[in-house]
Amino acid sequence: KKDIPAVNFIIHEIHCRRNIEICPYCSDSIPKSEMKNHIESEHVQVTCKCRMKMESSLLKEHEASSCPLRPVLCQFCDIQLAFNKLQEHELYCGARTEPCGRCGRHVLLRELQEHPRLCG
Repeated sequence: KKDIPAVNFIIHEIHCRRNIEICPYCSDSIPKSEMKNHIESEHVQVTCKCRMKMESSLLKEHEASSCPLRPVLCQFCDIQLAFNKLQEHELYCGARTEPCGRCGRHVLLRELQEHPRLCG
């Protein structure tokens, strides 16, 4: 699957047929001696803590960016919680109040960043 100089093509093709296999899952060229290891490390099915099944090579990316149980921080209190609990927690947490340092009024945490522009 790569460009080969015409003078080397026949010998290269013989070498490839003897030593290289195409992975049935990802179509990569893999040395025959490493195919079993490649399939076990890249394509074996694993189950995430969220119970979603996927190839092992995809697990790290899933856990970092799309798993509903991935850890995230609340923007208001910096508590770490699961992503699927974040919205409900932030609705509650952002409704707490703190006094404004300028005008002294109690302001919702979710409005505290914007408040100094409005309180004059």
